[in-house]
Amino acid sequence: MAKFRIAGINFDHFHMGDLLRMIHEHPDAEIAAICDAQPERMQEAIRNFAIPASAVFTDVRQCMETAKPDVVVLCPAAARHAEYVELVAPYGVHVMMEKPFAATLAQADAMIAAMPKDKLLAVNWPLRWDRAAATSKRMIDDGIIGEVRSFHHYGGNRGPLYHGADKIEKEPTAADKAASWFYSKKAGGGSLLDYLGYGTTLGTWYMDGRSPIDVTAVADGTPGLEVDEHSIVVCRYETGLSKCETRWGTFTDPWTTQPQPRCGFIICGTDGTIASYDYSDTVHVQTRQHPEVREIPADTLTAPHRNPIEYFLHCIDTGTELTGPLSPRISRIGQQIVDSAVLSVRERRTVPLVK
Repeated sequence: MAKFRIAGINFDHFHMGDLLRMIHEHPDAEIAAICDAQPERMQEAIRNFAIPASAVFTDVRQCMETAKPDVVVLCPAAARHAEYVELVAPYGVHVMMEKPFAATLAQADAMIAAMPKDKLLAVNWPLRWDRAAATSKRMIDDGIIGEVRSFHHYGGNRGPLYHGADKIEKEPTAADKAASWFYSKKAGGGSLLDYLGYGTTLGTWYMDGRSPIDVTAVADGTPGLEVDEHSIVVCRYETGLSKCETRWGTFTDPWTTQPQPRCGFIICGTDGTIASYDYSDTVHVQTRQHPEVREIPADTLTAPHRNPIEYFLHCIDTGTELTGPLSPRISRIGQQIVDSAVLSVRERRTVPLVK
């Protein structure tokens, strides 16, 4: 029998397919169950991973009581993250929530409070497993660019409905948008909530857990849509200004062809800079010793840091504390900035960091 029995619950976010594949390929894990209120959304996973009918559920409580998983992976719409954690946590399981942390800071705190003290809650940010992003953090920790003073993040894609699990391309219709939670304000849709957390959470990781003083944000949408498709957020730290920009509607998807502006991070330190572009095999570095920009190969990720499932199960197995973007501590700061940006957009003013 596998060491870890894992249930994948709620398929609102197409990343569930990616996470189930990682579970399927992990030597010490098995897909104990999948569950979604809409059976048709599970059909692709059933085919891909040969999941038997006895392990397929439409009711969460029945799934938990019958399958008795050790770990639950959740992919609900952002506004339902707290609801689902509160639903499964009483069964004494470890929980991995697909990004973002939550739709609001209050919901994030409710998730933390709901978890048993001896179980782990992780928030998966897929960009954490990008080679260039991971290499940037390693270089920062090695002191190559000195103390980080600011970061600039540009994140997005053509839109959340232009691709599915495993980045299979699709061509969405107006009806698709009308039916999708991504385009529902009530469900936590919009580019800001979808992508800002990447910049704020990984940015916090790069800034060694420091928080900004205040936040200024603007957002823009498309006529007929109730959510934004473009936002620009400025964070003021004691060390200066950092910027995050989110965009649904980039010219190309960054995992296929990097658009202009390129998606990724520019990280500025006291002794140098790093340019880390998403899905790149290299990073671009300047230092005082070598002020000319050098292109350096990105690190090859090694176990147990190659993907979120591998890392999460390692932490559970060894009793190791979660670190980086997956830890509630770092993700909560990222969520504070997101909440502050939402408030700034609504009130059209600079706001202190939401506590």
